[in-house]
Amino acid sequence: MPRDGQSVLHVQGLKTVFSTRSGDIHAVNRVSFALQPGELLGVVGESGSGKSVTMMSLIGLLPMPPAEVREGSVQFDGHDLLKLGRKELQALRGRDIGFVFQDPMTSLNPVFTVGFQIMEPLRRHMGMDKPAARRRAAELLQLVGISDAERRLRDFPHQFSGGMRQRVMIAIALACDPKVLIADEPTTALDVTIQAQILELVKELRQKLGMSIIWITHDLGVIAGIADRVMVMYGGQVVEYGPVREVFSNPAHPYTRALMTTVPSVRGARAEKLNVIEGQPPILSQHPTACPFCARCPKAFDRCGRENPRRYTVAPGHDTACFWDHETGGARDG
Repeated sequence: MPRDGQSVLHVQGLKTVFSTRSGDIHAVNRVSFALQPGELLGVVGESGSGKSVTMMSLIGLLPMPPAEVREGSVQFDGHDLLKLGRKELQALRGRDIGFVFQDPMTSLNPVFTVGFQIMEPLRRHMGMDKPAARRRAAELLQLVGISDAERRLRDFPHQFSGGMRQRVMIAIALACDPKVLIADEPTTALDVTIQAQILELVKELRQKLGMSIIWITHDLGVIAGIADRVMVMYGGQVVEYGPVREVFSNPAHPYTRALMTTVPSVRGARAEKLNVIEGQPPILSQHPTACPFCARCPKAFDRCGRENPRRYTVAPGHDTACFWDHETGGARDG
């Protein structure tokens, strides 16, 4: 993938492996993408497809060992993040790149007040004294839609609902006005009403602050509603990448098409059963020498089982890692 000079974040050829007693687990394989200023990039795929591991690899959040980033580069603000030391990465996390984890109850420390946890990055990264950090923390709680913010700074995480805890996590991630916000399935554990509120909040914050966002999810409906571009992952690889409207209206990879058929429709006649993708995900303990979706793909032919396809351009800004689409001139007959 050619590099865009205007990218806020540019990832090229990222490869992450977990070393175990049984051998290596190839969790992330040759992942490349670019994040533009003010853009929201959606990352979708089944559980175990490498979405979260990819993003945690970028900023050194994986335990090393057993994890090891063996190849690639991550360009951000003129630096390759993979070459930075531990202290340099710690200074960057929270200040320049914010991260919202999936489960706020396990991400927030239960023995410290919410105010303390919001103030901590402000005092560490921004050099604020305690009164200034407290005022900013109250502003952040108000920004994410928590009323009576000054009083609630004294509360502990268990005194907040699930949706409120997720708002607190977003407030912590936004504390230092980061250039990039990475949200790892932040609404998965929430009911649909609270999920809709969080999504609306993210839209508002993005408009106000102009930050770039990476939103990890398995929900295609969420991506359709908030993202500019989408990156589809399978077996630790990017199998399709492009503008949301283009990918959703003209999906090029059989896996993307299969994912879209599993989304239940609220229109038309009631379906007797939900569609599923037959077969099992690939075994990541084996080095990827073939298309990872080959065993489950209705379009697979001999070459798919012998060679791992690179990403081919199918439309401006839209590419896919699929021999079928490339060799049939873009035929997409499902």
